[in-house]
Amino acid sequence: MRALAVDAVPAAPALTEVPTPRPESGELLVRVAATSINGFDAATAAGYVQGMMEHRFPLVTGKDFAGVVEGATPDAEGFSLGDEVFGVVTKPFLGTGSHAEYVTVPVAVGVTLVPAGLSLADAGALGLAGTAAVDALDAVALKPGETVLIAGATGGVGAIALQYAVTAGAQVIATARPGAETDFVRDLGGQAVQIVDYTGDLAAQVAGPVDVVLHFAGDGAALAGLVEKGGRLASTLGFAPEADSEITGTVVMATPTRATLDRLAADAAAGRLRVPVTRRYPFDDAATAFADFGAGALGKLAIDVA
Repeated sequence: MRALAVDAVPAAPALTEVPTPRPESGELLVRVAATSINGFDAATAAGYVQGMMEHRFPLVTGKDFAGVVEGATPDAEGFSLGDEVFGVVTKPFLGTGSHAEYVTVPVAVGVTLVPAGLSLADAGALGLAGTAAVDALDAVALKPGETVLIAGATGGVGAIALQYAVTAGAQVIATARPGAETDFVRDLGGQAVQIVDYTGDLAAQVAGPVDVVLHFAGDGAALAGLVEKGGRLASTLGFAPEADSEITGTVVMATPTRATLDRLAADAAAGRLRVPVTRRYPFDDAATAFADFGAGALGKLAIDVA
């Protein structure tokens, strides 16, 4: 099969031929229709994850997937051949990723059915970013009326968290540079969202402590300094406040349970959540999508595989 892969890290992924994976115990074989680029994929190719997880080469990148079940082991229960599914590749090693024509995924975590009303193209860009956004919001238990600062609102995770925070009735402050980034955030969040330029003096623009910070980009320590005593901060970037800090910090490791994926899918299918895809690429241009992500992109960059 064709796949976006590297033979070592750090390296720029390229389309190449690799063996089609075979499902192991408790796994499905999915013919991939759509996928997308995430920060984790970029970190993997750059070598930042080396030493943290086993790497199996040639290493096929990719976490998000949406497609059709074409095979399964006898113990992979709950799904049938021909089912449309989506989710996040969740394995203890890296190598058999979703930037490929086929992917194997365990049924225990990271996969669910695609509901009516949600396209495979959108589902393929929803799993990891959506899970990270939901898990971060769950960690801070955001309440109506509270003020939340979303640092990294223009990325895939931030763009989804922004929508949920607005729906929750919070007072939302989002970071974005003037121009295209501000337009993107405004389109998703509406006029009620306060937009601050992260290249300027954030403290002056925020003008007062906030109840909650969602740290998806930027300097975690500086952002923590904007949280009022007793407030909360959730970070997907591994930042935790000092132990003697007067705020509660949570490092979020996105866990794509079936319940979380079902929630995301239902919200997207019903129109309550927009999957923030800003550009789609044919599979032949998958390497270009990867490079474009590294150069900076708004929202999600999606890849149509089939």
